[in-house]
Amino acid sequence: MEPLKEMFNQSYYEQLSKVCEQVIPDFDRKHFLKKCLHQLDTRSLNERLRHTSQVLFEHLSGKPKKDFQLIKKIAFQMPTGYTSLVYPDFVSQFGMNEFDLSMQYLAELTSLGSSEFAVRHFLKADFERALIHLKQWAKHDNHHVRRLSSESCRPRLPWSFKLDAVVRAPQLTRPVLDHLKKDESLYVRKSVANHINDFSKDHPKYVIDLVKEWKGQHSHTDWIIQHACRTLIKKGDPDLLKVMGVKTGVEVKLSNFKILNTPIQLGEDLAFSFELNSASKRKERLIVDYVIDYCRPENRSSSKVFKLKTFDIHPGEKVMIQKKQTMKDFSTRKHFAGKHQLSIQVNGNILAKKFFDLQVD
Repeated sequence: MEPLKEMFNQSYYEQLSKVCEQVIPDFDRKHFLKKCLHQLDTRSLNERLRHTSQVLFEHLSGKPKKDFQLIKKIAFQMPTGYTSLVYPDFVSQFGMNEFDLSMQYLAELTSLGSSEFAVRHFLKADFERALIHLKQWAKHDNHHVRRLSSESCRPRLPWSFKLDAVVRAPQLTRPVLDHLKKDESLYVRKSVANHINDFSKDHPKYVIDLVKEWKGQHSHTDWIIQHACRTLIKKGDPDLLKVMGVKTGVEVKLSNFKILNTPIQLGEDLAFSFELNSASKRKERLIVDYVIDYCRPENRSSSKVFKLKTFDIHPGEKVMIQKKQTMKDFSTRKHFAGKHQLSIQVNGNILAKKFFDLQVD
């Protein structure tokens, strides 16, 4: 699989230079290409993105009001996707002295690929001033802009810096989330859920109190709650499970737990199955997860909880569950050979454990 940074390649810069030549007066296409391609192979993904912003700046007037208009014209003639983050990045790097104008352009550019990373620079510089715009965006007709209002102020947005103000005081973004809690767009609701899930790492009580207040207001809100609480559910937080109407001490027995293939070669599936048998006299809600304790160098290990199934089990009912997970490396997870542990977790309680061997050539 080709690295993401290769999206910023010679073909991309040639296309960008052609568009710039049509938009920017007296544009020196040859010089622009030379600057963009200089030491390209040595640059990482984010370095390529930032370098592109800087080279664009060198070929513009240095006057934000004029340059932003040109950047917008260029952006809407170029492909959407990750490379379109160049244009919000340009605004964040060279528009801080035109704060409100910059925020306006970031909202206009976000539909091309998202301005969330750029907006965070303005939140960091002047949170209250930027928040005024986010509150307005939460009411916008365009779902891309509404999503931006939530995604940009997440306390722990992946691939970005923490917003320390929001990490310390989660209530700061509540006006934005309250307006989006019934949003008709799944794209927006996912952002709100991820935003609240970020809080669970620092302020679980805040999340639980929010769930108490929001639960049952609307089907869209209940969807957000279910996905926003995934970290606390995986941890088996008893207070959260109680609010969600789930008992921690369920009367259920686990049997016939089998790992169907071991040892497993990297790239193959971990396949397992088990049965859950209700010993209760009433219907019970089960949240079933599985946990893998990954073998790490120097006799260390690391755990990850995976969602499996949520369902109601009736008195005396027996439920068979099967699952396959491909054991392969990702950019965020590298596997090591050795003994791994698989555990089955029901409503936050570990009911069974088994070891399996992973082989890595």
